[in-house]
Amino acid sequence: MTAELFEKLRKTIIEGQWDEAVSLTKDAIQENLSADAILRECLMPAIATVGERFGNGEYFLPELLRAGKAMQLAVDQIEPLLTRVGGNLQMGRYLIGTVKGDIHNIGKNIVIMMLKGTGWEVTDLGVDVAPETFCSAIREGAYDILGISTLITVTMPAARQTVEAITEAGFRDKIKIMIGGAPVTQEFADMIGADAYAIDAWEAVTKAKDLLGKS
Repeated sequence: MTAELFEKLRKTIIEGQWDEAVSLTKDAIQENLSADAILRECLMPAIATVGERFGNGEYFLPELLRAGKAMQLAVDQIEPLLTRVGGNLQMGRYLIGTVKGDIHNIGKNIVIMMLKGTGWEVTDLGVDVAPETFCSAIREGAYDILGISTLITVTMPAARQTVEAITEAGFRDKIKIMIGGAPVTQEFADMIGADAYAIDAWEAVTKAKDLLGKS
């Protein structure tokens, strides 16, 4: 019964069926299946399949969005149970925001859905975030990774200014920095001193794990 239920749940995530994903996750909880089992044996393999399909061109942004939302809604159902077992499934703490002058958030929000769905605790600073705000958040929290998003070319200098501000504040050794967004390239990431660049949401999840040695 468990195998059949998990197979159905995996399918709803892969196909982005939101209501069914929530319903089947609730069924799994009612059958006293552990949050660990639901996440590791069902939800995470499902979103991994979605990432693979996106990477090889079988899925596109709409499919990625639907699957990401289905994944997040399912995770929302088990999150209280994860908290009660001591958060042992937490991958790490991720701080994220879109740089000053840029109010776009769709890419950032997809990354957040994927991160939460794969076990990360995410703090979202929102859009149009000043370098000083990033620094304050790093100072006040114990984050493993900072994700910087810039979706338009004219705000790319703000990404550089953010990294410079973090360095000048003495926080650069405290946190890993990732960057992504439509105009961003690996060369730009290297130039501003970021630790990693991700071309899309799934690569962001993969590289975040790599940065913490959790692949």
